[in-house]
Amino acid sequence: MVTAVTSFGRSGLYDWLIQRVSAVVLAAYTIFLVLYVLLHPELDYGQWKSLYEQLWMRVFSLVTLVSIIVHAWIGLWSVLTDYLTARTMGAKAVVARVLLQVILGAVAVTYTVWGVEILWGL
Repeated sequence: MVTAVTSFGRSGLYDWLIQRVSAVVLAAYTIFLVLYVLLHPELDYGQWKSLYEQLWMRVFSLVTLVSIIVHAWIGLWSVLTDYLTARTMGAKAVVARVLLQVILGAVAVTYTVWGVEILWGL
């Protein structure tokens, strides 16, 4: 029951699906940026700024930011719960895992707030 509380999703299948969808978003954003840079060889700050001033690009960037955070959280949660277990390393491993999850959660929230502030100028 504790794993259901500390996991991002309700089940392994749900987490797996979120990771796949977020990976597609990350790939689409990366491909878009690479193509944009390649198709605009004389890219300057003004063009870059005007791209990110458009609503669709801000939304696309925000969805990508959330995808990065969700993708990383699920991946790190999986690694921490797979390798820091009480059965293999004792009670200290559980404390270390929970502490690391709290720290990583705080970092994720900080990066999300910071990213929203950068994208939307809040």
